[in-house]
Amino acid sequence: MSNDINQQFAVSIIVSNQSGTLTRISSLFSQRNFNIDSFTCGVTNNPEVSRMTITATGDVNKKEQLLKQITKLYDVKKVELMTCENTILRELLIAKVNAKGESLQTILDAANVFRSKVVDMSPESVCIEMTGESSKLNAFLTYIAPYGILEYCRTGLIAVERGSKCLYGVK
Repeated sequence: MSNDINQQFAVSIIVSNQSGTLTRISSLFSQRNFNIDSFTCGVTNNPEVSRMTITATGDVNKKEQLLKQITKLYDVKKVELMTCENTILRELLIAKVNAKGESLQTILDAANVFRSKVVDMSPESVCIEMTGESSKLNAFLTYIAPYGILEYCRTGLIAVERGSKCLYGVK
């Protein structure tokens, strides 16, 4: 019988902006049986440095070991486990919704209530852009599902700590 307790967590990683970094980090996750739920990466205000935000699910007892092993990689500058209390977490959603007939106004009203933005319209559909916490995006998708979601895509989480503390200084 296994004592594995799977838990989702988010981690921000500051890395050198060079090829192969993503492969080395994602390999550590898979080798230790962690599933990557979302992964975002982009260059920072320093073009030599990128910031990754990874949400993953895996054995809570092996999480600290994984984070220590990531820290040891030569192209990793800093690793920070993000907690809900001190972190602003956001995600981007673009949804294309069937908007034929009378459903258009209901969908536009929902977009307004959820503080989203219409980015494209056609006679048959409307594309809506929304940012926010994952729970907000999920609630919106649930609400508009009966009208017919044609397709949607999500970015995965990005995260930054609240206050003046920075994960990596300006260079």
